Amino acid sequence: MSRPAPVAVLAELIRKPWFWGLVAIAVLLALNMVKDPNYLAISVNPANGHLVGNLVDILRAAAPILMISIGMALVIATGGIDLSVGSLMAVSGAVAMEFLESAGDSSSLVVALGAIGLALLVSAVLGAVNGILVAYVGLQPFIATLVLMLAGRGLAKVITGGQNTAAASDPFKWVVNGFVVGLPVVFLFATLIVVIVALVVRRSALGLMIEAIGINPKASRMAGIRPPGLLLTVYILSGVLAGIAGIFAVGSVMTVDVSKTGYQLEMDAILAVVIGGTSLAGGKFSIGGAFVGGMLIATLDKTVLFLGVSSSATPAFKAIVIVVLCLLQSQRVRSWFSRRTAPPTRLATAVTDDARKEGALA
Repeated sequence: MSRPAPVAVLAELIRKPWFWGLVAIAVLLALNMVKDPNYLAISVNPANGHLVGNLVDILRAAAPILMISIGMALVIATGGIDLSVGSLMAVSGAVAMEFLESAGDSSSLVVALGAIGLALLVSAVLGAVNGILVAYVGLQPFIATLVLMLAGRGLAKVITGGQNTAAASDPFKWVVNGFVVGLPVVFLFATLIVVIVALVVRRSALGLMIEAIGINPKASRMAGIRPPGLLLTVYILSGVLAGIAGIFAVGSVMTVDVSKTGYQLEMDAILAVVIGGTSLAGGKFSIGGAFVGGMLIATLDKTVLFLGVSSSATPAFKAIVIVVLCLLQSQRVRSWFSRRTAPPTRLATAVTDDARKEGALA
């Protein structure tokens, strides 16, 4: 007996870890609507025609988290981890702001592109340092990236002279604060990058090779895959995406705070990846799941601010949400839901029919 279509679809969705991420986003938005029924209202600013509202703010805030989450998903799929993404955001932002300040031309598109290009180049080099330490030196990913996590903010302070650096650049600022067809440019850029990465890793053999390394590096080497080169590529990509996140983070206020930019966002990236269904043991990743996880983290951060949760209680509030979500994603809970939505087997149906007949005869 086949399942009814709606039941089959529901059972299939329940098995997807990212489904519970979507449920959590819906619950958080509903919780905000309890406090303010107009929380989801979106209006048009008559002055410039841009969309304004809490949902638009969430989309803008999600962009940096999405970038580091996608890079983290690929790194974790190889069986590694990248703890340096938050510090790389600070370095990228410091390089960009210092370049713009020294150039002094607030209207030049070339200067803005130069700042972005230099920031991404430095991020790629630092990502390559992580890759070399892991792939060729043989350090554990946790240790290798922890070194750069600690040294990265020191490097950012050296770049800025220990001061918060502010700059002015209209083209650079537009990347984060601009709008296209009423939507934030920063979110559109982030979504485009996510789609490009997803197409590259899933429409080619690259994704399978990354997962093969995470499952068994020795077996993948015997199959003709070269793990060192792939590991180097993945860590460089993670560094570049962290650099883009840093540009997004500092562009909103055109100031870099080396002690706060990207602070502890590596933890949010890891949470987003796990929520999306990527295995911390390696060998499995989901770009779409990481996207949902990043959106959940951004929604959760905005919910904490909107509900007025104190800064001391914020970690506990976030922890409760994450723990509940992980419990819903657990294998036992999903198996229980599958049993509840599964149709009766032929044997169970026959036993039930016999019991009904005996009851009628009695």
